[in-house]
Parts: sequence; C-alpha cells; structure tokens
Amino acid sequence: MTAGTVPSHAGCLLCGDRNPLSLKLRFAPDGADGVQGSFACRDILQGYDGMVHGGVIAALLDCAMTHCLFHHDIEAVTADLHIRYRLPLSCRARVDLRARFVQFHPPLYRLTAEIKVGDQLVARAAGAFVDAARRPAPVGSGT
Repeated sequence: MTAGTVPSHAGCLLCGDRNPLSLKLRFAPDGADGVQGSFACRDILQGYDGMVHGGVIAALLDCAMTHCLFHHDIEAVTADLHIRYRLPLSCRARVDLRARFVQFHPPLYRLTAEIKVGDQLVARAAGAFVDAARRPAPVGSGT
C-alpha cells in the first residue's frame, strides 16, 4: 500500500497524488520494519529566516511514520506525537527521512522517525497510531 493506493491520502498535503500543493513525498522499504525517503526543502516551508518551520518538520516525521504503516498494509491515524528538535534545518537542505516500527499491537502501533542531513540528526519523533477505522468523524465536518 502506498499513498497512491490509499484513497484517504490522495489529497494529502505531504504525499497526495491529487493535491496540487502536495510535497509529493515518497517512501521505500528500509529493512523489514521501516521505510526511507528523501526530500528537498524549499523556501516556502520557512518559519524563521532561512529555516524550515518546526511544524513542517513535525509533519514530515508524522508522514514518514504513516508511510511505514502503509507499507505494512495498515491504515492508521496519529494518536500521539513527540518531537525532539536537535538542529535548525535550512530551507535549502536535502533531507533523509526514516521511520520504523517499535511496537506492533493492533489496534495500537508505536513508531519512531528521524530526519537527517548527511549524518547530522535534525529531529527525531516517537508516535502512537490507532487503526483508522476507530477514528471519530472529523470535528467541524457537519457529520
């Protein structure tokens, strides 16, 4: 399962095939329990001058973990996300993203992810995800 084959993600801001604003992130298997991908940052993602916004970094890490789930045929939503920012990230950097499973206990899944530039760790995340079928309707959707 990849973003292109998960109907719920076709319009995703980070990986969606049908979203014209999408960053078009793609991930490939990395060993038995992980995925990896790379991404070229750009100025439009800026927070402070020349630096990628911290919220974008969090979203990239969340996306990597979500795709780790997709590559194991699991559709789940973020329940908890903890980020540790280590270094500022330049808007001109090319980053490597990695995510892997830590615990696999359906309907709960725990994963970790990291962003690196070369061998420098920029940020690390730990997340908990629950099966998408258990999520409530989105707030404000009128349903």
